[in-house]
Amino acid sequence: MSQPPSAPPARRFSRRKFLGLSALTGVGSIAGVSAYAHLLEPEQLSITEKDIQLPNLPDDLDGIRIAQLTDFHYKPEDHKVLADAVASINQITPDIIFLTGDYVDEPSNLAELVSHFEKLHAPYGIYACIGNHDHWKGAPRVLGKALRSVGVRILVNEGTVRRIRDTPVYILATDSIWAGKPDLDKCYANHNGEPVIALVHEPDYFDEFTSKYPLDLQLSGHTHGGQCRIPLVDVAPFSVPYGRNYVYGEFPHPTQQNARLFVSRGLGTTAIRVRFACPPELAVLTLRKS
Repeated sequence: MSQPPSAPPARRFSRRKFLGLSALTGVGSIAGVSAYAHLLEPEQLSITEKDIQLPNLPDDLDGIRIAQLTDFHYKPEDHKVLADAVASINQITPDIIFLTGDYVDEPSNLAELVSHFEKLHAPYGIYACIGNHDHWKGAPRVLGKALRSVGVRILVNEGTVRRIRDTPVYILATDSIWAGKPDLDKCYANHNGEPVIALVHEPDYFDEFTSKYPLDLQLSGHTHGGQCRIPLVDVAPFSVPYGRNYVYGEFPHPTQQNARLFVSRGLGTTAIRVRFACPPELAVLTLRKS
């Protein structure tokens, strides 16, 4: 009687082969994540629409919408994301637009940047502050002239009254906290009790600001939201000076109940052009009477 054919010997998957395959898989995953973070996410504009509750907001200002853009660090390869942001703003039609610093890292890119700003429209105007890179990488006076040429009002240690829906609002902007010479006394020189919206590039000034003067809303950037965040736990492993206490999002002041801070992730990147779990942001904030 013939014997049944014996089963083929089992293939032995050695530890060395397993580790080798794991290493290849890991390298492939890292390469894929790196390509995504470098090539794709910096182009993927996100629009954050958020209500901000302000206890002292006059009734007539309930529902006004603010668009905030920040931290452009504009380079020619950023053309698409900024063009998308400008088109989105004009479609959303906010009441007023705020730009909160760090416009270019190379002055040669300034003309192309402001050509995008020239297409922005808002019934109550466009206001801007200055950032630390604007001091380090270019001449603030040249930046100011370029912004004014396309209808953007840049404020440096200055405040002004703007009537919105026939209600006066005090809009001020400091100099860069890190690279400039902020002067709150100058910022408040024309203040007569109006609600205050402050443009301050570096968010950590929030605490010192509110210890000295009344404030309703501070808009900041500077941190890029961390630029790269750890998914699931949503933590930014790296921080920058004057952007360590408030990295991203809305914050009430711990003691000044009327004050709020919003920190945007911004549009651009510094150093390596990379973003991960932290896409470029256009912030659209609706002010609400709480």
